[in-house]
Order: sequence, then structure tokens, then C-alpha cells
Amino acid sequence: MIKIGFTGDFCPWMRVEDQLKTADNESLFGTVRPFFAANDLNVLDLECPLTTAQTAIAKTGPHIKAAPATAAILQYLNCKVVATANNHFKDYDWAGMQETYETLQKHQIQWLGSGQNFEEASQTFYYKKDDLTVALINVAENEWTTTFDTTPGCHPIDLVNVFNQIQEAKKKSDCIIIIAHGGHEHYELPSPRMKKWYRFFVDAGANAVIGHHTHIISGYEVYQEAPIFYSLGNFCFDWPGLRNKPWNNGMMVRLQIEKHQPITFELEYFNQNNEQPGVFLLSDEEKSTAMQSVDQLNGIIADDLLLEQRFANYVASWKPVMDTWIQPYQGKYLPSLFKRGLLPQLITKKKKLLYTNLIRCEAHRDILINTINPTK
Repeated sequence: MIKIGFTGDFCPWMRVEDQLKTADNESLFGTVRPFFAANDLNVLDLECPLTTAQTAIAKTGPHIKAAPATAAILQYLNCKVVATANNHFKDYDWAGMQETYETLQKHQIQWLGSGQNFEEASQTFYYKKDDLTVALINVAENEWTTTFDTTPGCHPIDLVNVFNQIQEAKKKSDCIIIIAHGGHEHYELPSPRMKKWYRFFVDAGANAVIGHHTHIISGYEVYQEAPIFYSLGNFCFDWPGLRNKPWNNGMMVRLQIEKHQPITFELEYFNQNNEQPGVFLLSDEEKSTAMQSVDQLNGIIADDLLLEQRFANYVASWKPVMDTWIQPYQGKYLPSLFKRGLLPQLITKKKKLLYTNLIRCEAHRDILINTINPTK
């Protein structure tokens, strides 16, 4: 049997990084360490580069990084490999990635999901123990960090490429696990599209799917004997202003793999970086509440109609924000005035129809992305 532990987003910055200068790993991660010690392999999602690099890439959203010294946390947690296909790993460009790789090597930690080019980023990671071989494939939704060519970056979700990669891995392994970074941040369910895609990975030959990126716990299902975890939530990600929120709860999963047998799993729940920095197992009462919440999400995931309805409600909640974003108003005040109805719509219904078709049609979108992207 092979036991592999997985967690969600790991970004050891802010108070965690500061604490390491005066405290030890035991005070920050001691309660969860036994979970990792019991596994043959542990795979954490390294959500940021471990670098001192200063030059950030052009992108939307925040740039994040942590000090190279924080790699000692991974070693303490018996983490021998990190997943790096995500929307922040390239925040400080190739220099930041390179320093991270050098740091990981010094701590005898391997990685998958990124590289100097697409060929490197898309490599399958194989783990062998006795007569069992497990293949790990790490992909991320396409944002500013993914690569499709000779440029450095992370491995993008491309259904054709992933299908072919799964077929190749089937020839070399007994079990295939997809580690996918995607979904809607702060939304506790997968979209219907995500459910379809992750099930497609299983139909193509994967034996399990592990998801993260949303920063909160989602539900899971077992499809064709393969467990699909839509989001494990954050593992360690301190953020100012977020305390005692869904952001601060996480889930760890241990996959138990035997030859010619369906994968079984065990779950553990914890909270992270509330008033006290660090990661701490929940009490029995807290764990029972967390499990009940996840069971409710699982019930929604199992019902296609209900999942569609919940996602439609979520989309509706974003309509005012999206409507503001696509307007040409810029700066601090004009978008706010538009939201309050004090400035007019500058994009007509006819123009919105055009935008809809440019984005919806794959052929149009190919051209649109390459013509409006300011980094090209």
C-alpha cells in the first residue's frame, strides 16, 4: 500500500514567516505533523515562489511570495514534493521560479507542474514503492502563470493534452492522480463545468482528482470508484483582515492506494492563522460540525439541477461587479460612481452582444486573447 497526503494552498508568508524567526516549527505545525509523518509521500500546493526576487510580472490580482527559509516547514512536515501549477508561482517571473527550485533542491524536495517551458511544466511525476507506481499530473486554470510554449510557467489545463498525458501514464503506472488548481475563489461548490471536467479526467483513466485554489473547503464525490475533491481549502495562508472565516478552515486528505483496488481515503480537518499563526487540528466537536457542512455540500454536488441552481445564484451575485469591470471607467472614484448609478453605461447592448460572441466562440477567443493581452 502507498499512502499519499495532500493539502490545499500553502503560502508561508506574513505572520508565519515572521514567527519562524523567533519560534520553531513545532509551535506552528506540531498538531498536524503526525498526519504527514504517517504518509509515504506528501504533496502540498506551493501557492507562491520562495524567493527574494523583486521584479514582478504584469498581471491582475496580488503578487505574493515567501522567504526561501520557509522551505524548512516543508521538510518538517515530511513533504518530499510540491505541486507548483497555480496562479501565483510565477508572480516574480523566472528569477523567482529559479530561486524556488534551488531552495527546494537544497531541502531535497521535488516539484511538478511548472518549469522553464511547457515541456518541463507538463512532465508527469512518478512515485514508486515496492511493486506500485503512482503517476501525479498537476494542472492549473489559465491565468498569468501558465505556459504553452518555450516560456517559463505552469502547466495549463488543456483537456486534449491532459487526456493524452493520462493515456501515456496508464502505460507506466498503476494509479493516476490529477492535482488541479482551479475554481471560483470563496465559492464553496464546483461549477457544473468543473464537475464535468473533473469527471472527464476519471473517464480518461485517472483514479483520483485533488482540487484547490478556491481558498475554502468544498465538497467531494466518488465517481466511478474514483474520489474527486473539488477544493481542500487553504492549508497555510495568512491574510490580514481574514480571521475566523471559511478562509481559515482546511482539509487534508490521505489517499490509500493498493494494486488493483479502488482508492480509499481518510480526511482530517484543521483551522489556520486565526488569532494565533499556524495550523491546528480541530476539536472533536469542531470536526463534527465541519463534516456535517461538507456532507451538505456533497449532497448538492450529487444533484445536477441543484448544483446548476446554486451556481446560477452565484453568477447573479457577480453581475454588478462584472458590469463595472467591463466599463471603461478607471481609477478609484469613477467605478464607484458607476456602481451607484451616478454614471451611465458606456457599453451598449449591441456591444455586449459582440463581447459575448468574441468570448464564447473558441475561434474568436483565440484571436481576442492574443490581441488584447498587453504582455504580448
